[in-house]
Amino acid sequence: MFHSQAARATRATRAAALMLAAACVALAVLAPVAARAAAPLAKAQAPGYYRMMLGGFEVTALNDGSFDLPVDKLLKQAPETTDAELADYYQKPPVETSINAFLINTGARLVLIDTGTGGLSGPTAGTLLANLRAAGYQPEQVDDVLVTHMHGDHVGGLAHDGAAVFPNATVHAGKGDVDYYLNADKMAAAPDAAKGGFRMAMNSMAPYVTARHFQPIGADGEVVPGIRSWATPGHTPGHTSYVVESQGQKLIVTGDLIHVAAVQFDHPGVTISFDSDGDNARASRARVFRQAADDGTLIAAAHLQFPGIGRIKANGDGWRFVPVVYSRMH
Repeated sequence: MFHSQAARATRATRAAALMLAAACVALAVLAPVAARAAAPLAKAQAPGYYRMMLGGFEVTALNDGSFDLPVDKLLKQAPETTDAELADYYQKPPVETSINAFLINTGARLVLIDTGTGGLSGPTAGTLLANLRAAGYQPEQVDDVLVTHMHGDHVGGLAHDGAAVFPNATVHAGKGDVDYYLNADKMAAAPDAAKGGFRMAMNSMAPYVTARHFQPIGADGEVVPGIRSWATPGHTPGHTSYVVESQGQKLIVTGDLIHVAAVQFDHPGVTISFDSDGDNARASRARVFRQAADDGTLIAAAHLQFPGIGRIKANGDGWRFVPVVYSRMH
């Protein structure tokens, strides 16, 4: 008798619990959900660096921000042609364009290729130093700075308020650019609109020249162990690419051989108004891209979408860019 009463009580308790649970579910469905505090928008990207190994060298791509390029007005072709070609890649002018530099740790030397704008090109750029530090380095650790060319978005980060940003580094640049941009007579003869570019180059280089931490590159060859220069003129008179090689693996840092991926890979004959000599710029691009495609060599470019590193394959009369795959650091 006692056990049957206890069993009935247990069943009643379970039934009550089930009814209560059902009522709670019904209330949850019917009642308005209490609002939780909304998370604020971050409104910022993660630090702009990407790291990979090249043989025994560590390569760190550093982003200096971006700028908007009205490429329909800058590319040497009809604007409507540029618009149509951009549309194939879901883009339209102005095109937000990355500013990339590359830090090579050879194990013996820390080498920076290009320095970004130094914040001289507006509020959307000038983040290289912050990203260098975020990547675990300090500017005082840089042993060498290799300059692809002396445009402001490549040398603007060399100096600040007249002082060297990389005080222990030796700066290397192609002699063609040295003879042009660091020449007062050339600046005097240049159009007024171009004189600012000369002044920026002179101001950026001045503390290194004064300290005798500056070495022009007169011919192709090894600049530091594992990195050699390759003259690729046209964009500027002394535009220089750099071939980084370790344990049989190669990377060509191409500077400004290409600006607009959505147009110039498919149509490599198209030049841009920034090129001082369009014919030479076109020829230099073809020479470097052909070797990179033939060898499967990696390229790293200043204005491809960050991190700007990948390989090139022939694609009809043009090229196809294959970005690097994100990988673990071993």
